[in-house]
Amino acid sequence: MKFVNQLLGHHLQRYPLMQLEDIYKLLQQSALGAGHALDDIDVLRQHFNNEMASMGGGPEEPVADTISPDGRLARIHLRAYSEAGHNADALFDAFVQTAREYPPDPAKLAKFCGCVADLAEAGGIAFDQSEVARYFDGVARDEYPIVRHSAAFRKAYRPAYRVVCLDFLPAVEPANPS
Repeated sequence: MKFVNQLLGHHLQRYPLMQLEDIYKLLQQSALGAGHALDDIDVLRQHFNNEMASMGGGPEEPVADTISPDGRLARIHLRAYSEAGHNADALFDAFVQTAREYPPDPAKLAKFCGCVADLAEAGGIAFDQSEVARYFDGVARDEYPIVRHSAAFRKAYRPAYRVVCLDFLPAVEPANPS
């Protein structure tokens, strides 16, 4: 629970408008990596290039936010990555390699989701315990589906990132090492 508490505390401080689906998405990425995103590589590359070219402004973010207990997985924020002069092709390649090779851990996701209810019960997050339980019970019942960020999160923060194993992107140092 300590890891989930620290991860959520860090993200809720930066993104106070996070909703339960945003918390779930973060935990899902932390436990499963980016494997769900691996489809047609050419289509992924085109989408990535389009996003890099049109993402516009957004909140100040570090290049990398560590999101896994072992410190290997991170959200690489595209704006900050680009502004730092890093190579977009290297990021795309690391994203694809992560999707192919980083081992997802569904049991870890279930454990992380259970921690959110415990945190709500202890007052560690500002969400109603019954609302948290209802949301995460539904997620478990639906076998942990892939979700998008909430409309509130998308509007406020304009998220633009890729989940990458830092082993595959050695030029990037995380802002919040675990």
